[in-house]
Amino acid sequence: MSASAPTRVLVLGADAAGMSAAHQALRTARRTGRELAVTVLDKGTHTSYSACGIPYWMAGDVGSGDDLVARTADEHREAGIGLRLGVEVVAADLAARTVTTADGERVAYDELVVATGAPASVPDWALGPDGACWDGIGVVKTLDDGAAWRERFAAAGDGAHVVVVGAGYVGVEVAEAAMRHGFGVTVLTRGRGMSMLEDELAERVDLALCEAGAEVVLGVEVTGVDVVDGRVTGVQWEGGSREADLVVVAIGVRPATGFLAGSGVEMADNGALRPDPHGRVAEHLWAAGDCCEVRRRIDDTWVFRPLGTHAAKHGRALGDSLAGGTLSFDGMVDSSITRFALGEVYLEIARTGLSRRDAEAAGLDPVALLTEGTTASGYMPEAEPIAIWVMADRSSRRLLGVQVVGGHGAGKRVDAAAAVLWAGGTVDDLAWMDLAYAPPFATAWEVLQIAARRVAERL
Repeated sequence: MSASAPTRVLVLGADAAGMSAAHQALRTARRTGRELAVTVLDKGTHTSYSACGIPYWMAGDVGSGDDLVARTADEHREAGIGLRLGVEVVAADLAARTVTTADGERVAYDELVVATGAPASVPDWALGPDGACWDGIGVVKTLDDGAAWRERFAAAGDGAHVVVVGAGYVGVEVAEAAMRHGFGVTVLTRGRGMSMLEDELAERVDLALCEAGAEVVLGVEVTGVDVVDGRVTGVQWEGGSREADLVVVAIGVRPATGFLAGSGVEMADNGALRPDPHGRVAEHLWAAGDCCEVRRRIDDTWVFRPLGTHAAKHGRALGDSLAGGTLSFDGMVDSSITRFALGEVYLEIARTGLSRRDAEAAGLDPVALLTEGTTASGYMPEAEPIAIWVMADRSSRRLLGVQVVGGHGAGKRVDAAAAVLWAGGTVDDLAWMDLAYAPPFATAWEVLQIAARRVAERL
């Protein structure tokens, strides 16, 4: 290759992290005077879509899967990216700087960006003899999954029953979607529901699901399914079973890094990569997105949090750094949010920071309290119940975590706490910082700050 030839950048994965990296690399290259030839390979059929929006498409809040696509394949190509869909990479030779596709093609590169994401985990009991899910069983991860669920929901008759296996964010969102269609719903989980929350808040979510009409079965593990003529008819667990017309598997995801097996690249136990803040993993190897762990700033640990927010930010920083820039993705503080809404039942669920277990594992001395209040001044019609859990370190007074469950307007309160956590602030900072107030939005002493103040007084 001549000295004037462009640097060949090969990106594996055409969703948030990969396409953010590809576009930012081209933008920065124009600024720094570098010449890049960017090629993106993806084994799927869609680009730059919101997987987080799929449950709301299933529910009917989103009219079309096209509405979830931020940029189409043609738009990426028009921007100068060589995009190839339906191409799966099965191996990588990092020394030779080539990857091999499922069709046996070898593709050379100068810089390799791994943004392969994390497909949904599928247990053995969900699979038929051909390795595919039994008819009526599926996951919620891709636009194709969403389209399949729309078809299944449309074909299901009155009185159909949906079993949702898993009670994390996706499980709760899919339960809502199924119930919005009038289906009966059973939620099964091997632990407790919403295990990322403390017990006293997770219980409120379970109660809301039950109040809305769902059956919630905690502490069970699915052992098998009943199948008739290739189609699921029921789900079994030790000590129980439930008839089912449809089964949604929402038990988590796994990093898509199997093609790097034997490459010598250091990975976490689950196969996730650990790039630096600029996206570097090794010489000529970069990574970002759901195939990676991220650094949690509060306790300086690696954690697997496959979220679009992290993917887009890390991908952008990676693309800039690869092309000679200085952007960095400086970790996160473990913020997340969802809701459950059905009829009169409405609950926002949010958290940021460490759990009590995380804090104890980090050698901290956590003090935590649960505070109840209202989302607006009590005399306003907007006022709805809210419960806020705040945790701080006894000796340093440093804020460690905040969790919120409540009515309209409750969830995004964690953003103020996340800002304090990002800055390494104390529970006193949260209690006394200047937050907006008007009766339709808050109480004069904002309930989040009351909760923080109560913990501060305990310290």
